Amino acid sequence: MKNTILFFILLVSNLVFCQEEIKKDTLKTVKVQASRRGLKKSLSGTANTTLVTSKELLKAACCNLAESFETNPSIDVNFSDALTGTKQIKMLGLTSPYIMITEENIPSVRGASQAYGLSFMPGTWVESIQINKGAGSVVNGFESISGQINTELIKPMKDIPFFLNAYGSTDSRLELNTHFNKKVSDYWATSLFIHGNARVAKNDMNDDGFLDNPLGKQINLANRWQYSNPEKGWVSFLNLRYMNDKKQTGELDFDPDRDRLTTNYWGSEINSERLDFTSKVGYVFKDMPYQSIGFQNAFSNHNQQSYFGLKQYDIKQQSYYSNLIFNSIISNTKNKFATGLNFTYDKYSEFVNLSDVSRIDNSVGTFFEYTYDNDDNFSFILGGRFDYHNRLGVFFTPRLHVKYNPWEKSVFRFSAGRGKRAANIYAENQNLFASSRVFSVVDSNGKIYGLDPEIAWNYGVSFTQSFRLFGMNADTTFDFYRTDFQNQAVVDVMNSPQQVLFYNLDGKSYANSLQLDFNLEIIKHLNLRTAYKYYDISTDYLSGSYQRPLQAKHRFFANIEYETHIKEKGKQWKFDYTFNWLGKQQLPFTSSNPSQDRLPEFSPSFAVMNAQITRTFSSTFEMYIGGENIGNYRQDKAILGSDNPFGPYFDTSIVYAPVFGQMYYAGLRFKIK
Repeated sequence: MKNTILFFILLVSNLVFCQEEIKKDTLKTVKVQASRRGLKKSLSGTANTTLVTSKELLKAACCNLAESFETNPSIDVNFSDALTGTKQIKMLGLTSPYIMITEENIPSVRGASQAYGLSFMPGTWVESIQINKGAGSVVNGFESISGQINTELIKPMKDIPFFLNAYGSTDSRLELNTHFNKKVSDYWATSLFIHGNARVAKNDMNDDGFLDNPLGKQINLANRWQYSNPEKGWVSFLNLRYMNDKKQTGELDFDPDRDRLTTNYWGSEINSERLDFTSKVGYVFKDMPYQSIGFQNAFSNHNQQSYFGLKQYDIKQQSYYSNLIFNSIISNTKNKFATGLNFTYDKYSEFVNLSDVSRIDNSVGTFFEYTYDNDDNFSFILGGRFDYHNRLGVFFTPRLHVKYNPWEKSVFRFSAGRGKRAANIYAENQNLFASSRVFSVVDSNGKIYGLDPEIAWNYGVSFTQSFRLFGMNADTTFDFYRTDFQNQAVVDVMNSPQQVLFYNLDGKSYANSLQLDFNLEIIKHLNLRTAYKYYDISTDYLSGSYQRPLQAKHRFFANIEYETHIKEKGKQWKFDYTFNWLGKQQLPFTSSNPSQDRLPEFSPSFAVMNAQITRTFSSTFEMYIGGENIGNYRQDKAILGSDNPFGPYFDTSIVYAPVFGQMYYAGLRFKIK
């Protein structure tokens, strides 16, 4: 801890010195801007999309993409287990495999990266995030079921020459982000992003003999190039990225050099290495600005070597994705369309306890999407795509979005669509490896681990009304979405605490999601954001019909933010507070365990509070401090069978609440403009 404090003191003193030196080369003019919201909901967009701006991303520590949604009521963030510290996101009550996650509209977190991929994207690299509820666009593929999350990275042409973010927390996590940007010519610019983080000390706040958070380190490098020539209509991006992430968790006395794959002490290591290359080329026809053509390509090589106690799990995925898109109009700009072709290739080398389940997936598809927009109060997007997949067969995917503005400052939306996907049952449920559960596939006639593809319909309505209340801006939103599964790869933890069963759905599985939002500007610069969410999610298991495990039926969210007026030289204070209340959750079946290793049928309700204070000293330098779970709520008995981790009752996957307790952090941001 002393070394950490010394590091921050030296860093701050050097940055203050640098700041004074660069004043000679910077403009002294202060640019005053009107306050802007961190979350934006458009009244004119056809789809139900929320834009998360860079302002919102700075309201929390936002160390990686999974942690970027803590202040967003549309996304639920939960820990996936009691060991790895991995945060899992849900939309409309469904986990991330049912969400299409893209990076600049290229699929990113999928397949082998599904469990940990969100933690591989540093938050400081992100310029904005678009969250689309319900059926997504057919342009981006057929897998989206509950929605789409698209991240836009900082553009080299708009970036500043230098950015630094340093972070440290009481759970012994240190992080450093640096961005370098150079405008090479009038048409070319490049950015170099460097990210590193490490957790260097062991923590066991609940005294169960296991690490609450993993020891680990990550290095993440990205080089982006942008070419932009508006006169000739060309724009292109080239991205090369390398990531290496290592995690070690388990018992406090576990030493991987001595105890790996032995029964001396229970331990786990998860080592992931990833290489990505993406390119995007776009051309806008000079005499027809409404007509364009784009070509996207992406190659990735993801390699994970891991073990959990005596269980081994290794997966390597080599992927190629290509998408050709043509945009134009029919007769006039009220009638637009997008059409094209895409191709996906995935080679999996996957071993579960040395059992080879490797395979190759490939698909080719064509799509057409028509948009009608009369610029007044009505628009719709109707799309469809045909795909051939070597294991899913030939199928059609329809999607529809409708928007209607019945009166001033109001919008009504409707959407419906179909999604189909191959469930990667092992990669998506890695948290269950850290238990004594035996993995069993009941059905064995399908082409995907013996299972059939997942098919679901999603449809929903949304209504938003903006208005003035006591002279201040306010708005309210009502959302209701339903997902009906025609088939689902059921993950059954309700039958036995010593097993996890995988089988095709036999019966009903659905997810109803109701959300009510109310946002109010209480006084100037003081904003309140609230949301109530109700989930009715049920699946027919072999042992009966149950609520979806580890999903609260009732949730309440509140966020309040306040900013002081910007003073001379950009000085300002920013305050942010977030409150999350979760109702009881259905827990996996443990009644057949001995009494000391049982959990009740439902968890207790609880609340979690986060807060952050930011002090802006100038337009180039600011510091922040904050806390997570400041009420210090911790789950009782986060690990079952911790006294005998190689016995039949060990389970680290039943996590419904924080394990670590209070966590405080501090950091700084420095820019050269």
